[in-house]
Amino acid sequence: MSYEATEQYMKALKSGQKYVKNALAAGQNPYPDVLDEIEAGYEITGRVELGVMNIPTELIVGTRSVGRTAALAGNFMPLLEQDSEFAVKWIRLCEAHMEEGIRDPIQAFEFLGKFYVQEGNKRVSVLKSFDAPTVAASVTRVLPARSEDPEIKRYYEFLQFFNLSGIYGLSFEKPGGFARLQAALGVTEDHVWTEEERRSFRSGFARFQEAYGKMKVQPATPAEALLVWLQVFRFSDIKEMPMTELVSHIAALWPDMKLQNESETPAIEVQPELPQKEKRLLVSKLITAVTQPDRVRVAFIYGFDPKTSAWTRAHDLGRMRMEEALGDKVEVSTYIAKERDYFAAMSGAVEDGAEIIFATTPPMIDACRKLAAIHQNVKVFNCALSQPYTGVTMYYSRIYECKFITGAIAGAMTTNDRVGYISSYPIFGEPTAINAFALGARMTNPRARVELVWSCTRRDCVQELRRRGITVISNRDGTSPDRPQWAFDWGTYMQDADGELIPLATPCWNWGALYEKLVRSALKGSLETGPADKAVNLWLGMDSGTIDVQLSDQLPDGVRSLGLLLKRELADGKLDPFRSRICDQKGVLRCDGEQSLSPESLAGMDWLCENVDGQIPAFEEILPGARELVRLLGLYRDDLSTQVKEEKQL
Repeated sequence: MSYEATEQYMKALKSGQKYVKNALAAGQNPYPDVLDEIEAGYEITGRVELGVMNIPTELIVGTRSVGRTAALAGNFMPLLEQDSEFAVKWIRLCEAHMEEGIRDPIQAFEFLGKFYVQEGNKRVSVLKSFDAPTVAASVTRVLPARSEDPEIKRYYEFLQFFNLSGIYGLSFEKPGGFARLQAALGVTEDHVWTEEERRSFRSGFARFQEAYGKMKVQPATPAEALLVWLQVFRFSDIKEMPMTELVSHIAALWPDMKLQNESETPAIEVQPELPQKEKRLLVSKLITAVTQPDRVRVAFIYGFDPKTSAWTRAHDLGRMRMEEALGDKVEVSTYIAKERDYFAAMSGAVEDGAEIIFATTPPMIDACRKLAAIHQNVKVFNCALSQPYTGVTMYYSRIYECKFITGAIAGAMTTNDRVGYISSYPIFGEPTAINAFALGARMTNPRARVELVWSCTRRDCVQELRRRGITVISNRDGTSPDRPQWAFDWGTYMQDADGELIPLATPCWNWGALYEKLVRSALKGSLETGPADKAVNLWLGMDSGTIDVQLSDQLPDGVRSLGLLLKRELADGKLDPFRSRICDQKGVLRCDGEQSLSPESLAGMDWLCENVDGQIPAFEEILPGARELVRLLGLYRDDLSTQVKEEKQL
């Protein structure tokens, strides 16, 4: 026997002995699992011969029967002394492997994605001692009966994936993981993988596993972590990045991997400031007071030119007001993303020295996450709501407060108890706004019905409502407080007997108030570096000065006084539009009026009040041009996660 083979056995023996010791200390089985014993707990419906294939050695966890399992530890390392018959045969097999390699396939059974050896235990032991990634095996698959057991359901999802890809070694704790992976890789759920695609994925995933394994704690399986990676980076980046860079970017996404694996609801922060006794702003959670910079460099990323986009113009006005308020304490640059290349615009801002980035539209979120992962010393904000990501801080307005006021005005002004409401997209926060409007209308007119139509499903919403005989309509909102949007089709308005449009009220934004607060907080301390430990969504209302309602001079005096009163009560935090008895369209009691709904419940609202006529549209009903935003922020975005939206990455 060669010295090298004997040394390999002694090394493997120590590994086996250590495994047994640790397993016994933890109260676990120290030996390989036995399939005969495991099968007894399941109903088996059949067996399928899969032929010879290379199987991952890490998935070989046991033997077909009890046999000589006492000779092996649970990691398949030997337990018998060097002078035993088993050791002699193991060492001779090791010599053969070192000279020409082990080629004869073992015989194994596969059950629930793991392998159990029937013949070839020592071959597996030798190969595992050399950290061989795979071993050739003649495999028989044991099929359990279908059931609602989560383990069984996940297994049959895997079988569907395996029949297409031929890939072992992936596991997901949540249902739908394999279909989401296919979509994230840019291939359809029924795509049959080529051999080249298999090789490409195996090599890339192996490298990703190596980098992910360097994390001290793995909050999710490697496959689940890969899904988070593919939300931000491309699969090809895994192979192209240096290992140190790959590990760094995985570490930056680690909080997201943890958060998404735990299915935590994103935290919704609704107060612009914490109580005075705390003596710190809400955003001090995001900014650690260590030093106080004299000047902060801020970049605004626009998706459109402010001259042509009302939404962008509102943010640009906010930017100008923030600059005016802070003077030489802030250095501001603006960037318009060319051809929707948001990441290029943000990267240019960072190269120019930006320390804070405000990305002003929701579709920029993917670019924000990528930038935050690469440049962890830059604080990134994105104007969106209810996003479950930790590296980027979201900010948006509680526009539903304004809608409650305009709803109350509409209910008071309608002459036929019917009010039209044109909604934009079925995204987070939109049903909240619709319902708040309906509750406001109910407050001033208990008979009021709100007829709901969606601009993302049809292009003639106003004409449709008018055909129904509706004369009071809530349409698009104004964009800024100093630009009254009383033009055609803006705000809430009514049509008189002569067909003339009479403006009533419109919500509007004042982003400058928010930008000033955030940047002032940055000036009070150094920017936080590294990823946050939770997803934070700033959802600010009238008490922050971020939103307001413009009231038309043409309102009757009593209705105008009501609007002013509601504005004051909301701004002072004395009025909660949803603190009343509320039933949905099916008669289900959603709030008893004794307590307030949580911010998370409000942001995630996916039902409509009983005095709303109309439904939340299905994704298939939405016009093609509106689908991208619904994929990103839609109420049913999780249901869309298996739809392919990018080119193939394999």
